[in-house]
Amino acid sequence: MTRDEALALMHEFTPSEALRRHMYAVEIAMRAMAERQGADVEAWGLAGLLHDFDYERFPNAGHSPVAEHPAEGVRILAARGVSDEICQAILGHASYTGVPRESAMARALFGVDELCGFLVACALVRPSRSLADLEVSSVRKKLKDKAFARGVSREDVQQGAAELGIDIGELIGLLLGALRPHERVLGLGSP
Repeated sequence: MTRDEALALMHEFTPSEALRRHMYAVEIAMRAMAERQGADVEAWGLAGLLHDFDYERFPNAGHSPVAEHPAEGVRILAARGVSDEICQAILGHASYTGVPRESAMARALFGVDELCGFLVACALVRPSRSLADLEVSSVRKKLKDKAFARGVSREDVQQGAAELGIDIGELIGLLLGALRPHERVLGLGSP
């Protein structure tokens, strides 16, 4: 699947601009992680871009490991010829599926997913609405504030960094560096 095909699929299934922006952020982060690992940037980017494409159409409030998101999306992707590595990474990003994160791609997707959402939330409450002036120390402080961005699992953020073998501060810095040049796509910065 090409990026253009993945983008068309994501747009077909995802009407929410906020969720689209989240998937763009995770795509950018995955590309940065692939570069860091010397891995396939395009494949890792596709995993990030597509990881939640089915989330709105097949919500999974009951956290079924075999139905709804992400299982339904992976069935669609597999039928369209998307690689097993990408499909397994997408399944593994949702811990409730029980799919182990065996590949570097899978660990990276889990490691960046929640953190990307958190970084965008941190930027949105700043007067600048930007990542440009967001510091690692500020993000770490916000992670300790359980009332801020309650939907972000702090346990998943910490576990993601641990599975990657990266200090959380280093991971935050890496993602900030990757996302900053693309903040317009993410709906951030001055209008």
